[in-house]
Amino acid sequence: MKLIKARIINFRSIEDSNDVQIEPTVTVLVGQNDSGKTGFLQALDRTNSVNPKQTFNPIEDYPRRYLTKYERELAKDPPVVVQLTYSASSGEIASINNDLGPVVGDPFFFSVDFKYGGGKAIGLSVNESPLISQILAIDPLKLLAAPELGKTSTLRQFFTKLEAIDLNEAAKAQIDALRAKFLPGADNWDSLLSYYIYKQYVASRLPQFVYFDDYKLLPGKVNLPSFQQRVAAAIAQKKALSDQDSTVQALLRMAGISLEELNSPTNYETIKAKLESFSNDITDRVFKYWKQNTELDVLFDIKSDANDLAPFNSGNNLYIRIASRRHRMSMPFDRRSKGFIWFFSFIIWFASVKEEVNAKNDLVLLLDEPGLSLHALAQADFLGYIRELSSDYQVIYTTHSPFMVDSDKLLEVRVVQDQDGSGTKISSNLSGSDPKTLFPLQAALGYTIAQNLFISTRNLLVEGPSELLYFKHFSALLEAAKRVSLREDITIVPTGGLDKVATFVSLLGASGLEIVVLHDYEKNNAQNLADIIKLKAIDQKKVRTFSEYRPGAAKGENSPTDIEDLLPVSMYLAAFNKTYSGSLKKEISEGKLPAGERIVDRINRYLIAAKESVRPSGGFNHYLVSQTICTTVPDSQNESAVLSAFEAMFKSVNALFSK
Repeated sequence: MKLIKARIINFRSIEDSNDVQIEPTVTVLVGQNDSGKTGFLQALDRTNSVNPKQTFNPIEDYPRRYLTKYERELAKDPPVVVQLTYSASSGEIASINNDLGPVVGDPFFFSVDFKYGGGKAIGLSVNESPLISQILAIDPLKLLAAPELGKTSTLRQFFTKLEAIDLNEAAKAQIDALRAKFLPGADNWDSLLSYYIYKQYVASRLPQFVYFDDYKLLPGKVNLPSFQQRVAAAIAQKKALSDQDSTVQALLRMAGISLEELNSPTNYETIKAKLESFSNDITDRVFKYWKQNTELDVLFDIKSDANDLAPFNSGNNLYIRIASRRHRMSMPFDRRSKGFIWFFSFIIWFASVKEEVNAKNDLVLLLDEPGLSLHALAQADFLGYIRELSSDYQVIYTTHSPFMVDSDKLLEVRVVQDQDGSGTKISSNLSGSDPKTLFPLQAALGYTIAQNLFISTRNLLVEGPSELLYFKHFSALLEAAKRVSLREDITIVPTGGLDKVATFVSLLGASGLEIVVLHDYEKNNAQNLADIIKLKAIDQKKVRTFSEYRPGAAKGENSPTDIEDLLPVSMYLAAFNKTYSGSLKKEISEGKLPAGERIVDRINRYLIAAKESVRPSGGFNHYLVSQTICTTVPDSQNESAVLSAFEAMFKSVNALFSK
C-alpha cells in the first residue's frame, strides 16, 4: 500500500498546502527555513505514527489568527486537518477479489481524512452490484423468484428487500451468514461493502509514519538506574519517553540486552560478551554507509563511577565510545563530530524501528533535514542510503542543501514556500517558485553540469574561453588533415584566469582526476605556478606554458607568450582589423606596432599611444578576435605555420596524460 497524495489544512503555518503528490519511492521537500517543511512532516506523523506521542491540538496547532473562529464555530464539529490518499498494491487487490469476487479494479484508490479531535472520515467507494449478482448466483438463492432483488444497487437495500421474501431454510442460513459478515459495525456507513473492505483489508494495513529529527540523538553515556526509572514512569503514566531516551531504548533493543541484565552486579562477563558482539554488528552497519573515515570502531562498556557528577555517580553507566585505529585512541561518542553523531543515531534508531513495527504495515519515513551537519560528500553517501531504503519504504525528507538533492531526479522535488496572506504552499511547479527557494536546486544542477560538461577523467586546464575555441578549431582542422589532434578523451577546462588555476588543481586533483595545466607565461605570474607545484598538488612536468610551443626565434620556456603568439602576427592582425573594422580609424599594420614579444600587449600599447578606443573599458576583447580567426579561411602559408605549431603542442599535451 502506498501513500500517493497528501493535503494539510489549517495546521500551524499551513492554511492549505494544496494536494501534494507523493512519489512511490522518494519525495523531497525543498524550502527556506521556517517555510513550513517541518510542519508538513509533523502533521503526517500525527495521523498514524509508529510512536504516537501527540494528537492534533487546536490550541497549539490551529493557525492562531483563526483560533477564535475555531472555538466559536468549529469546535463542536472539528474540521479535517489532514487528507491522505492511498493506492492499494496488486497483492492487496488480489486478496480483496479472492474474498469477494472481482469487486475492485487495479488501480484501487481510497482516502482517509483526519480531523481535529481525533475523528476520521473514510473515502472508499465500491460498486456493490457485482457482489449482489454473485450472491444471487449461490445455489440456495438461485431459485428465488424475486426479480426486484437483482435490481438493487446496494447491499443494505438487498438485505432490506429480503425481509419481505419467504426464504427456505438453506437460503435463510446463507443470508444470515452474509448479514453476519457485512452488517456488524457498519451502522454509520452507507456502503456495507466499503466498510467491510476498509475493516478487513485497509484499517490495519495503512502505512505507518516514522519521524526522525535532531532530537533523537544518542548520548555518550547513560546512567542505567535513572534511565530505568524514567522507563517505568513512562509505562505507569502511559506516556512516551523523551526522544533521546527512545533512541537509547532502541539501542538496547537492538543489542538484545534488558535493563535488568545491565543493572545486575553478577552478570558482567555475559553482558560484556553481548556488548562486544553488538559493537561488532553496529560497526559493520554504520561503516557500510559512513565513508568519511572507515578506520573507526564502536565500543560499548558498562561500569560505575562514584567520582562522576549526578546521576552518573550512582549505579552502572553504559558508555558509548568510538575508537580510531589510525590514531590508536578512543573518545566518548558525544565528542565526535555532530554529523557522525547524527548518522550513527539514525542507523540505530531506524534498525530498531524495523524490528519493532508490525511487518504487515508499509512504512513512510519522514526525515526532517537529514544530514544537515554532514560534510557534502557524506551527504551524498547518505543520499545513496536513502535510495537504498526507498526500495522497501517510501521516504519523504526536507532539505535546503544542494547535496541532498539528486539532480537526475528533480521530478521528486516539491518546493515549499510561506506565501504572504495564504500561508505555506507546496508544489511541484518549479517555474513559478521563489528564486531563494529554488537555490538548492540550482546549485545541485549547476554542480552536476560542472561535473558532466566541464570535468572528466583527463582535464586540460587553460585560462579562458579563447584557448578553448582555438584548441577546438585547430584540433578539428588537424584531424581533417589526418594529422595529430588533441585526444578526444581530454576535456578542456577554462578556469577564468591563472589566479583560479590553483583552486581548480586542488579541487580536481583531490578527486583523483588527471590534470595538465597549459597557460600564458609572464614573469609576474611564475610565482603562482611555483606555489602550486611546491604544494605537490600537481607534478611539475604537467604544468606547461605556451612559450614552449612558440614557433621561431622567440621560442623558449622563459619567453612571455600567450596562445595568440602561436599564430603568425600577420594572421592575428588581419583578424583584429576585421573584428574592429567599425571602430578603428584605419587598419593597423605590423610596422606600426611597438616592439615586444606578445602580440596582445603590442596591440594594447598601440591603441593607447594612438588614442584609439575599440571598447569602453579599454584594450580589446580577445575572444571576439578568436571567433574571427576560427571562422575565416587563412591563406595556405599561415595555415601551414599555425597547424604545425598546434600539432607540436597537441603531441606534447597528449603524451602528458595516461593512455
